[in-house]
Amino acid sequence: MTHALVTAENLSAALDDIVDRVPGAKFAVVLSPDGIMLGASRGIDEEIAEQLSSVVCGLQALGLAAARLCGEGELHQVVVQMSRAFLFHATTGNGAILTVGIDGSAEVGDMAYEVALFCARAGHHLPVYVEPAPHLTGR
Repeated sequence: MTHALVTAENLSAALDDIVDRVPGAKFAVVLSPDGIMLGASRGIDEEIAEQLSSVVCGLQALGLAAARLCGEGELHQVVVQMSRAFLFHATTGNGAILTVGIDGSAEVGDMAYEVALFCARAGHHLPVYVEPAPHLTGR
């Protein structure tokens, strides 16, 4: 069995594919669990993608805190609904974070489906991030 080499080019192509397949999708960005931008689709400039990575890192921290407080399992997705847009944020099986921006008129169900598909296939495009064992982090 061979594994695809993770490159910026194939990650960008995978992110562009999300944007292309869902009407209303504006951009897609992937970051590491610690907030480092790993890749971005076309449609978002690098400076905005870096700022978005910081925002999403904060959303991830809030979501994880809510999951721990509620004790209802792992965090899978955070959705921010604005008056004219949505921001989808989901953790991949590899531990990386996918964020997709769509306009407010887009079909949210289609976006949720595409985000779930990408997260399921992320192993072909992303490195694996392993969360430290709880005894090492004091949790």
